[in-house]
Amino acid sequence: MLHEYETILAPVDGSNESELSFRKAIEVAKRNKAKLIIAHIIDTRAIQTPSGFEGNFTDEIVRQTKMMMDEYIAIAKEAGLSNIEHRIEYGSPKVMIAKELPTQYPIDLIMIGATGLNKVERLFIGSVSEYVIRNAPCDVLVVRTDLDNKMK
Repeated sequence: MLHEYETILAPVDGSNESELSFRKAIEVAKRNKAKLIIAHIIDTRAIQTPSGFEGNFTDEIVRQTKMMMDEYIAIAKEAGLSNIEHRIEYGSPKVMIAKELPTQYPIDLIMIGATGLNKVERLFIGSVSEYVIRNAPCDVLVVRTDLDNKMK
C-alpha cells in the first residue's frame, strides 16, 4: 500500500536551501493532493535588544516577512496548489518546526532545507534541520538538491 501524505510543512527563511525544499514540497503536495503549510518563524532571540524589542526594527522584519510569504504563496498557486496555508510565528525556529506546529496541525511530513551553517556555527548554534530530524513526531525530508536532483 502506497502512503500518501496529507499535510506537508514547508518552513522557509529566504535562504537558497529553503527555496529548494519549498519547490520540492510543492511537487510532493501536488502528487499527494496534500495541504501545504508554508511557515516562517521569526527568531525572537535574534531581534531582541537589551531594552526589549525595538518597534521600527521589528516592524521592518514583519513587513519583509509578509512580502516573502506573499511570494511563496504566489509560487505555490502558480504551480497549481489550492490547499495552502501560511503561518508567521515568533520564537525558536527549531522548537516551532519540530514540536509546536506539528501539535497544532496534523502534519505528517516536514520538508526542510539542509543547513546553511558552517561547522563552527553548527557547534555553537546547532542546525535547525538537525534538531527537527531528532525531535519531530513525523517524517522529515531534508532537501539538498533542486527539482532535477542537482546540487545548487
